[in-house]
Amino acid sequence: MGSGCSGSGCMGSGRCRPVHELSLMDRVRELALAQAGAHGASRITAITLRIGSLAGVDPEALQFAHEVVMAKTIAAGSLLHLEVVLARCFCAPCRAPFTAMDGVCVCPRCGTISAELLQGRELELASLELV
Repeated sequence: MGSGCSGSGCMGSGRCRPVHELSLMDRVRELALAQAGAHGASRITAITLRIGSLAGVDPEALQFAHEVVMAKTIAAGSLLHLEVVLARCFCAPCRAPFTAMDGVCVCPRCGTISAELLQGRELELASLELV
């Protein structure tokens, strides 16, 4: 990561420690290995995560965490695919959903600030490719 990093492990030094992403990926590893075991798989070749745009996850840091956490497991060398889920809110006066631009839930039709987030904070293990 470059000096412009804004990840959760940055300490102003331009070098980041993806602490949050490491703990998230550690949980993904647990889930993935459990599923692989349940299906009798000998390898995990790809992992797909669905991540909301407001989940507070740095994709670069997550890629790094994936390499570190999956090393020396049946998922070592697996591909990590990230599906970004854009934040969507609901406007009560307009009775319509809308995409939240830059994480701001202001209705583009009427200007009302929405308190109802429909999606955008997801962090889900969407799929695994097993061998």
